Amino acid sequence: MSIKGLYTAVSGSMAQNLRLETTANNLSNINTPGFKKDTQVFKEYLTNNEKLPEVIKVPKVPASIESFYDMQGVDKSYVDTLGTYSDFTQGGLKQTGNKLDLAIDGSGFFEVATPKGVRFTRNGAFSLDGQGQLVNKEGWPILKRAEPGTPIEQRVIKIPNAGANLSISDVGDVSVDGESVGQLSLVEFTDKNALNKEGASVYGLKPNRNPQFTSVPQPNLKQGFIETSNVNIVQEMTDMISATRLFESTQKAIQAYDSMADKLVNVVPK
Repeated sequence: MSIKGLYTAVSGSMAQNLRLETTANNLSNINTPGFKKDTQVFKEYLTNNEKLPEVIKVPKVPASIESFYDMQGVDKSYVDTLGTYSDFTQGGLKQTGNKLDLAIDGSGFFEVATPKGVRFTRNGAFSLDGQGQLVNKEGWPILKRAEPGTPIEQRVIKIPNAGANLSISDVGDVSVDGESVGQLSLVEFTDKNALNKEGASVYGLKPNRNPQFTSVPQPNLKQGFIETSNVNIVQEMTDMISATRLFESTQKAIQAYDSMADKLVNVVPK
């Protein structure tokens, strides 16, 4: 008896488990500002779709002992994980009244100076550190626009007077008491699929990917607002129920193959 069907069932079970983990992560970040939901992508892998007809030498005979010959792997099939992609659709805007909260209404990412280098975020829940620098919740400085090659330390936004009379325009101009301290840097990517979530609401670039990105010419920021997560709790709960049922179905298939193997080994020989 061939147990190749067992591998198909196992791969399906693993795929649904991965789908459940992704859905659970989406739900856990439903209140994270600027969070973008993730979705798993799968495909069915069929060996015979990758082999030329002349290579496939399956015996074309009536049902007989000869029909149990080696299938040359053409009957191999399983669920293949293509990867995870993020849905970058706009989240809702929620008013907070905090003058350091900023929401991007439209395209773009804030630039953040992290210990690993410049990273990108949509989470605009900012604050001031002890040195008067505009930082995110991790304490990493938010950067302002500057000429290419400008050192990072010169791009840090410093707010004097503890942010008294702080104003941030829709295009990102930051001013205190009417004096400009710089313009927030917002960048856009030609290929958002090259972005990789690194935790702490920041994105880096995937290995071997170097997408082009440019400054957003006309940013649209809202001071005193934050962009909410674009996770739809109803959709995620529906996906979780669907994945759970499919996982249970694959488990039953695995149990059935295990039962058949047990009979083949322990019952048939007797």
